[in-house]
Amino acid sequence: MAQYRELTLRGIILGALITVIFTASNVYLGLKVGLTFASSIPAAVISMAVLQFFKGANILENNMVQTQASSAGTLSSIIFVLPGLLMLGYWNGFPFWQTTLICAAGGILGVIFTIPLRHVMVVNSDLPYPEGVAAAEILKAGDHNQLISANSNAPQSGIKQIVAGSVVSGVFSFLAGGLRILSDSASYWFKSGNAIFQLPMGFSFALLGAGYLVGITGGIAMIAGMLLAWGVAVPYFSAIAPMPEGTTLAGYAMQLWVTKVRYLGAGTIAVAAIWTLLTLFKPMVEGMKLSLQAFQKSHTEASIDRVHQDLSPKTMGIIAVAMLLILAATFYHFVASAPISAGLAIGLVICATLLAFFIGFLVAAACGYMAGLIGSSASPISGIGIVSIVLISLVFMVIGQTSGVFAQVGGNEFMTALALFTASVVMAVATISNDNLQDLKTGHLVHATPWRQQVALMVGCVVGAMVIAPVLELLYNAYGFSGALPRPDMDATQALAAPQATLMTTIAKGIFSHNLEWGYIFTGMIIGVVVIIIDLVLKKWRPGLSFPSLAVGMGIYLPATIIMPIFIGTLLAYWCTRVIKKRHMGESEKQAALKTVERRGTLFAAGLIVGESLVGVALAMVIVVSLASGFGESPLALNLPNWAVPSQILGLLAFVIGIVVVARQIVKK
Repeated sequence: MAQYRELTLRGIILGALITVIFTASNVYLGLKVGLTFASSIPAAVISMAVLQFFKGANILENNMVQTQASSAGTLSSIIFVLPGLLMLGYWNGFPFWQTTLICAAGGILGVIFTIPLRHVMVVNSDLPYPEGVAAAEILKAGDHNQLISANSNAPQSGIKQIVAGSVVSGVFSFLAGGLRILSDSASYWFKSGNAIFQLPMGFSFALLGAGYLVGITGGIAMIAGMLLAWGVAVPYFSAIAPMPEGTTLAGYAMQLWVTKVRYLGAGTIAVAAIWTLLTLFKPMVEGMKLSLQAFQKSHTEASIDRVHQDLSPKTMGIIAVAMLLILAATFYHFVASAPISAGLAIGLVICATLLAFFIGFLVAAACGYMAGLIGSSASPISGIGIVSIVLISLVFMVIGQTSGVFAQVGGNEFMTALALFTASVVMAVATISNDNLQDLKTGHLVHATPWRQQVALMVGCVVGAMVIAPVLELLYNAYGFSGALPRPDMDATQALAAPQATLMTTIAKGIFSHNLEWGYIFTGMIIGVVVIIIDLVLKKWRPGLSFPSLAVGMGIYLPATIIMPIFIGTLLAYWCTRVIKKRHMGESEKQAALKTVERRGTLFAAGLIVGESLVGVALAMVIVVSLASGFGESPLALNLPNWAVPSQILGLLAFVIGIVVVARQIVKK
């Protein structure tokens, strides 16, 4: 393989195009439901399908494309924090250069921070890296230079599965979100005494695909959190405070959930994040030790073998310093318009830059370890964000109190906004750290050159960063976010939930205003502790069983109509596995069939997510053009009379048919 070309111009261009598509998809999905998908596997399949038409295409070039494009599934997680600046009222849109520079600089720092961890966490580690290993297997199966056999059509069949999933979800999304002839959710509300209950259902194929990737363990934990929220908490609060006159069952229950129950979820998520960091303290220390050793050690020894070549310590240092200067300049531009003195502005810039750098460095090892343990998609990145926003907010609160900023008009809002802006950088560092080692594991298995992969990921960070601001601006103007609508006459029910950004903003505002609902948060923290104890008991009782506390917290925090299709997706994955196990008796035959079905299901799930997400972005463009032309925000809606109930029935019917079709395709012989 030494003679193979790896980092090529055509590969970079293809990787950039895939990055643009998957970044837009992930931004939309993350704002809608608070989840993103890892794009390495679908990117690898698309790369193989396209590059097979070019002379000299090989496994290492395909690996570079998926490495670059994988940044789409991770850097887009910055939307878990950044929209909070609009919810706060500090921004009215997404300034292109500020947004792009913090995404790119933070992402590149995430690459730099995890390079010294490669030997201890990838080469000399037994961590499973599920997505990295899966991507490597797909690349090997599709390598026409090494595998000319019955499996040589794997890239074609893979792209067909992604397209098929995209068509199913895309058509449904267009009928539901465009023509509005299908409903995307339905709920039945009823009372028992004064207690209000909800039987929810959502019909999103993107969420079905996300659930398929999450797996049954996470699905059970999330449904448990949902039952705790809607089967216990909301009925309790509605029972002790009867519904006021003039309100509906649904309206009052949602008000209780937003103002009380969601804080329980926030507390549970916070405890889960802290517990994760505590359990990962040892690998974090090991990572920091290795980072220091890497800069003290000579790099000539590693340069003997191509597959051991990382970026040199000198190059890493230069890039890190350059990114710090970019961050400092971006922070200065952010604080320049604030009502503070020049000296304080410089002090805040230095403080924000150092906080982003050091907190980012601390979480890099934790995120890399989590990716290796449970995969990038399932890693609790939002939990890292919660811990970060709390730490950063507390530091800036002390600075604000000692400098007198809070006594000035707009001072509180400014410091809250600066905390969110700084946390956005940490989030960018964390997400790329979470992804980089996964990609390096893939490269290690296919014998790629590490430093070329690291360059490819940096290129992906830059391309992805340039896409994020325009897509955010587009979606904001088309749909709005919960608590941040660009126009007063917009339909708030169509707003994107942006659940993590809402949570981060609520926590930051509560800390600076000293009015955070600590009682509900502390109760949620107690719930988190109980769930962690249950999880530990289960793992000790039977290895392989778990009850992840972060998933329980997400089940409490996310809307029930979002949780249900995710849970159904986890059941679908479990059912597919059971069918294959019953179908094949021999162990070797069973394992081969399970691998095939796992790959097929992963590709279908990715297609379901991509299809709905891209239709959502396309509809957003139509809405923006329609608004600019004066035709309203629902230009494609048919507005059929008395269609609410029929649309829900048709939505449910279409969803069930879609599930049956997808299930049959996944388990077919």
